[in-house]
Amino acid sequence: MSRVLGLKCKECGERYPATPKLACDKCWGPLEVEYDDNVLSKVADKEALRRRPFNLWRYSELLPLEDPEKAVDMGDGGTPLIHCRRLGERLGAKELYIKDDTANPTLSFKDRPASIGVSKCIEFGISTVGCASTGNLAGAVAAHASKAGLRCVVLVPADIEANKIVQTANFGARIIAVRGTYDDSNRLGVLAAERLGWGMANINIRPFYVEGSKTIAYEVCEQLGWKTPDVVVVPVASGGLLCAAHRGFKQLESLDWVPEYETRLVASQPLGCSPIVQAFKEKADLSPVEKPSTLVKSLAIGTPASGYETIRAIEETKGAADAPSDTETLEAIKLLARHEGIFAEPAGAISLASYIRLRQAGEIDPDERVVLLVTGSGFKAQETASQIVEKPVQIEPTTEALLKATET
Repeated sequence: MSRVLGLKCKECGERYPATPKLACDKCWGPLEVEYDDNVLSKVADKEALRRRPFNLWRYSELLPLEDPEKAVDMGDGGTPLIHCRRLGERLGAKELYIKDDTANPTLSFKDRPASIGVSKCIEFGISTVGCASTGNLAGAVAAHASKAGLRCVVLVPADIEANKIVQTANFGARIIAVRGTYDDSNRLGVLAAERLGWGMANINIRPFYVEGSKTIAYEVCEQLGWKTPDVVVVPVASGGLLCAAHRGFKQLESLDWVPEYETRLVASQPLGCSPIVQAFKEKADLSPVEKPSTLVKSLAIGTPASGYETIRAIEETKGAADAPSDTETLEAIKLLARHEGIFAEPAGAISLASYIRLRQAGEIDPDERVVLLVTGSGFKAQETASQIVEKPVQIEPTTEALLKATET
């Protein structure tokens, strides 16, 4: 019996076969994988997890890959959940946790969806894979394509930080720098998917690809002893990660793997590109940001693909949305590094910046169990991170000079 029934439109409910597809033909709404709950309840066994490696494929029965032999497994997922005692003491928080997805193979959470997306492309018989990306997804898709022996083409904005794509280039991907914003790259990706038949991870493979991201919710609950946190703060660009986490928590509740799902989801976007935050707070339609202005490049998506779905998820969970300034986000990078030894890129540290702001606003209680998703490594944005560190002090090779240089 197949676990996967097909694809279903999240807006109008129209159903389609489980094949590569961008959006609903009737309403242009986003699509999601529809599972047979009866089959899931029979094949998903929480006790079986004890015998499996701690990575995302331990939850294979809850994922859309039909043939396990097609899995492209680089040890994705299985990242630490760190109880931040020093940082918590600094901020007056009793149960503050970091879900550290910088520990993934290519140093970002994008390895989770990339693993599923590339695996599904193999299952579909697609030989050229790719994505539109601001950096992290490009590296993740390229790495998994390399391991699978597939051709990879990635589309990035021409003004992307150079170090963001060094990793991608080393994996052998063909990198195309598109003059314009991320949204321009994404529009070209849509044409590549439709006219060339390529498997574009975050476009025509997106319904399957986003299923990888929900494993972050599975892991958090398992690491907390099969309990749900009170609050999860999520960096948001397209909104895919927050929506996937919401889906993951709900699935665990439906399987009775957790007592109940009452977690509040918080969306964090940079002030210079925060269409979801603005729409949520103003209770208005999403207004695209044509020219993002932020150092948080990985989240600079002006037209978020899962924007409305993200707002619904925040509302359903009685959550919140917040937009820190670049200065606040840079300060959060320092706090994470100097209190917990975690080197995050701006898009990863922004969750801490929002947490601090919401604590000050009284929207999060100091006694609540809070998980901050840190989604990408500082090595992905060294040009930005270098702005907030001191230059090395040069001295003569004497103990006197050394003591003087280390007095303050």
